[in-house]
Amino acid sequence: MRQGVLAIIPARGGSKGVPRKNLRSFAGMPLIAHSIRHAMASASVTRTIVSTDDAEIADVARRAGAEVIDRPAELATDAAPSEPALLHALEFLASRERFNPELVVFLQPTSPLRDSGDVDAAVGQLRAERADSLLSACPSHDFHWTLRDGVGVPVNYDPSRRPRRQDMPPQFRENGSIYAMHAAGFEQYRCRLFGRVSVYSMPEERSLQIDRPEDFALLEAIHAAGQRRALAPTLADLGLVVFDFDGVMTDNRVLVMQDGTEGVLCNRSDGLGLGMLKDAGVPVLVLSKEKNPVVAARCRKLGLECLQGIDDKLAHLRNLLDARGIAASKTAYVGNDLNDLACMRHVGLPIAVRDAYPAVIDSARYVTQARGGYGAVREVCDLILDARQSKETRP
Repeated sequence: MRQGVLAIIPARGGSKGVPRKNLRSFAGMPLIAHSIRHAMASASVTRTIVSTDDAEIADVARRAGAEVIDRPAELATDAAPSEPALLHALEFLASRERFNPELVVFLQPTSPLRDSGDVDAAVGQLRAERADSLLSACPSHDFHWTLRDGVGVPVNYDPSRRPRRQDMPPQFRENGSIYAMHAAGFEQYRCRLFGRVSVYSMPEERSLQIDRPEDFALLEAIHAAGQRRALAPTLADLGLVVFDFDGVMTDNRVLVMQDGTEGVLCNRSDGLGLGMLKDAGVPVLVLSKEKNPVVAARCRKLGLECLQGIDDKLAHLRNLLDARGIAASKTAYVGNDLNDLACMRHVGLPIAVRDAYPAVIDSARYVTQARGGYGAVREVCDLILDARQSKETRP
C-alpha cells in the first residue's frame, strides 16, 4: 500500500553556470538548505530525501535534517534530466526499505524564495483537484514573440488588436520551484507531468530562481525584504532587545597584547544605531558569557545595560523578564553561537548574524545581511526603528 508524501531534492555537485551553486551561501546558509527547510517545515511532507553525487552536499543535507541517497555518476551529468534521479531514489527506497510513497514532491534547490506554505498548498491543490501531477507557475501577462526566418512573429496576441494586459487570457510561466505527482503514475509515465495536470500559481517574487552568479544578490535582497515585511508587527512592538557581545557587537576575534591584555574590534555604526534605539525608548541589554572588562567598558561608553560573565544565560534572561514583566514573545535576542541557542528558542524574535553558527541560523526568524562586528547590530536597530516609524504613521 502506498502512503506518505516524499519530498525529493536532486542536487548535483558539478554545476557549470555557477560552480558549487548548491553549497553557496544564501541568506546565511547553503542554498540547498533552504529547500530542505521548506520540505521539513511542510505539514504535508512526511519524508525528505536529497539525491546527490557530491559528498559535501550530502554532509550539508544530513546536517540540515534530510536523508541522503547517493546518485550514480551517470545520472549526474550536465545532460542528465531530473526524472532518472527521481526514479532512482524511488527504486532505491522500494528495494531497500519497501517504502512506496503515495505522492512525490520534487523541489528544485535553486528556488530559495518559495516557503513551506507553498509546498502544503501545492499538495492540497493536487488532492483537491484530483489531479495526477502538478507544476508551480507564475501568472504572465506578457506579450510574447518568436523569430521565424529572422522575422519577428507574435505568439500570443494580434498586434492589430492589441489587448490590455489585464484583458489577456490567463497564461502561466513554469517557474521550476515545485512539482508534485502521484508516485505510481510517475513510475508509469517516467515524466514529472502526466495525466490531468494542475497549475499551482505563485507570485513573481517567489518564482525567481538562482541561475547566474548575479542572481544571488538580487534574490537575497528580495528574501530580506520579505522577512522584514513579515516581522514588522513583531519588530514594532518589542519590549526588550538583547544582544550577545562577542561575534555580534564584535567580529568574534580577540586582540591579545604582549602584556596579556585583550582587545576587540567593534563597529561605530553599530554604536550609533544603538544610541538611536535607546533614544526611541526601546530597552536594550547586552548579555554575555565573556568576563573580560572590555565588555563592560564598551557598554559603559554606549550607555547600555550589561550583564557579563553569565554562564547560564537563559536562567538570567528568564529572571530578568519575570522581574520586569516583559513577555518573552515581545523580546528579541541577537546571537551567533551555540551558547545563544537556549535564549533564542525562548524569545519571540530570535535573530542570527549572517556568519553565525549553522544551528543558530536554523533557529533564527531573521538572519542579518551583515556579519557580526560589520554592521549587523546597526541593521537590527534600523529594522526596529523603521517598523516603529511605520506603525506610528499608519493611518
